[in-house]
Amino acid sequence: MTALAVLAAAAACGLWTVPAPASPVRGTRPTASRRVAGTLPVLAAGGAVAGLLLATAEGTTLALGLIVLATALGVTRLVALHRAAAAADRRARRVVEMCESLVGELAAGQPPEAALRHGVEVWPELDPAAVASGLGSDVPAALRRLARLPGASGVAEIAGAWQVSSGTGAGLALTLARVTESARERLATQRVVASELASARATARLVAGLPFFVLLLGSGAGGDPWHFLLRTPFGLGCLAGGLALGLLGLVWIERVASKAVTG
Repeated sequence: MTALAVLAAAAACGLWTVPAPASPVRGTRPTASRRVAGTLPVLAAGGAVAGLLLATAEGTTLALGLIVLATALGVTRLVALHRAAAAADRRARRVVEMCESLVGELAAGQPPEAALRHGVEVWPELDPAAVASGLGSDVPAALRRLARLPGASGVAEIAGAWQVSSGTGAGLALTLARVTESARERLATQRVVASELASARATARLVAGLPFFVLLLGSGAGGDPWHFLLRTPFGLGCLAGGLALGLLGLVWIERVASKAVTG
């Protein structure tokens, strides 16, 4: 039973430590060192709990401690995925606002370099493209690197419009106006998809929490399901397997929903 708990803990650790997509722009996503630093308190607490439990002779207590640690890591990973999806959604809205700012500045007669500098005030992550413009470097390449960020795929259309305008002399303001309209439509579609998926996410969370309500009902009816789950080897196996499957299901739903929304 202790071995099963160790396997559950290892599975949750592996689930939590799935590497996030690398950011092509410095400062737009937490670096690996910052992520590791953020996990140190969790790992330290887990190590302290594990060390305390290893000092005991009761195998069920050790198994229960490992299950708690694995669950904490899995929940931490789930929260991180949710925050990443929310950050991508905010970035998508900022990209649309930045497009509108560029169109307004260009329509007012400002040069592209000045329009990009103003766009940085709306979307600070645009700074590498503004720097490239000021240095006479490759602005479309800088924009395409930004487009790799989650939620910023629309920046690739700005890069294409910028490249076409630079190569043909076509009006950049008119082309960016069409790009902005496309970005608005894409954002509206993402809103619809997110609203449709909200019920699926809520249902998944409800289903994941139902076993706890059943346990409370069983306790209220005079039974003792907690003793079976927490103090018997077979119960601990059921607890570890149920928690692992529940967390995996929630993470899977979150990943599918995020990909459906952001494309």
